[in-house]
Amino acid sequence: MTRAHSHRLRIIVATLVLFGLSLVIFAPGYVEYDSVGQYAQVLSGDYDDWHPPIMARLWSLFAGHGAGPMLAVQLGGWWLGLGGIAAGIVDRRPRAALLVLAIGLVPPWLGWQVAILKDAQMTGATLAAVGIVGWWRLRGERVPPAAWCVAALLLTYAALVRANAIFAVAPLIALLVATRWSVRIAITVALTLVTLALSPIVNHRLLGARDSGVARTQALYDLAGIATRVPYDPRLGFSPAEVAEMRERHCVKAFFWDALGEPNRCGTSLKRFETMAPGTLYARLAPAILHHPVAYAEQRLAHVNSTWRLWVPSRWPNAVPPQSSEPNDLHLGQPGRVALAWQRMAGPWVDMPVMWPIVWLILAAGGLAVTRGRGLAGALFGSALGLEASFLVISVASDFRYHLWPVMACALGLVLAKPWTGERWIVRAAGGVLLLAVILGGVARMTLPVPPQSYEAMLG
Repeated sequence: MTRAHSHRLRIIVATLVLFGLSLVIFAPGYVEYDSVGQYAQVLSGDYDDWHPPIMARLWSLFAGHGAGPMLAVQLGGWWLGLGGIAAGIVDRRPRAALLVLAIGLVPPWLGWQVAILKDAQMTGATLAAVGIVGWWRLRGERVPPAAWCVAALLLTYAALVRANAIFAVAPLIALLVATRWSVRIAITVALTLVTLALSPIVNHRLLGARDSGVARTQALYDLAGIATRVPYDPRLGFSPAEVAEMRERHCVKAFFWDALGEPNRCGTSLKRFETMAPGTLYARLAPAILHHPVAYAEQRLAHVNSTWRLWVPSRWPNAVPPQSSEPNDLHLGQPGRVALAWQRMAGPWVDMPVMWPIVWLILAAGGLAVTRGRGLAGALFGSALGLEASFLVISVASDFRYHLWPVMACALGLVLAKPWTGERWIVRAAGGVLLLAVILGGVARMTLPVPPQSYEAMLG
């Protein structure tokens, strides 16, 4: 056995051990409110598209066995991806290979990966695909057609399991298969448009899910944000009484859209929008943006500041990984005391810059500029940047878990490319912006009042 083969074998063994330990410690996985609702659909066979139908259909293959099989799927993709990348570089960069595995052990990141949610499913599937491609690419070998097919299947699942996942998957594919920027952009645009057009057909016709109205939330959120920021405009579709109530009850929140849908807030008065075709709402939103561009910009910038966690107070909610499962009568349990200790250990991390998506957005932009999109690292930077950029127009909530893939992708890209050794002006520019973001974020967390820590209190 050669030295290179010996190193790879050790990485493979270490990866299998880490997979086994994480599976045992975190079994059967943490279930959140969304997880319980989705498993109820699995047991009843009645699916809607509020939760990703493709995830529910996958879960239905293990119906009656709880959340454990889905945890195995998520952790399998997680460690397959990390192990593939680490094994691909260990013969040349053994310390970097160990660092790749260490990324998988960052407490809050692993803590979110063991929650049975679409975000962890997307991260697991995408990471597994990258690990498969990286196993060959990082050793300078051609990726076999069979491996490309498996990676394509995983990326298809990833693109369907989250509404905006295609903004990460499309640039990842484009940067992996093309070298010219004109071709990369064309592939990204084409894949994005095709996926957005076909997803409703796949969800409703192929996977048999009912329309839940989830497609209306983005348009309603932004229309309401505009309406509460400008003098009354009937073209936005709200009555004067509805706008007055949204203002009085503060139903438009930067943190999330939920107050507009909750019956005890503004959900009752806005119930008529539940039967309105999504196309009608978006047909109102497009001219509303043209007529009120400043109000729309204020609405979106307020939200992305919240979800990117820049100028926000300490303990901004929904960043700490779950420490218990949502109560349920579906026999979905929760992990034991060792897992709880891990999740509690993750808590203090939430106010550190490593948990601020804005930090990883800046690093991804700098990494992409340095690498010019070349190599596996360039593809990872492009994927991270693509998904983070999509939050400028497509996002209605500020949970950290929505950023799990971009954070992982950027962290791995940094290990692979070492972009700080690139062109000095790019490194200095990115470093300056990063320093400014960390200073601003730090000042905000030291000066702003701590927000409520419960869902009900955040509704106001």
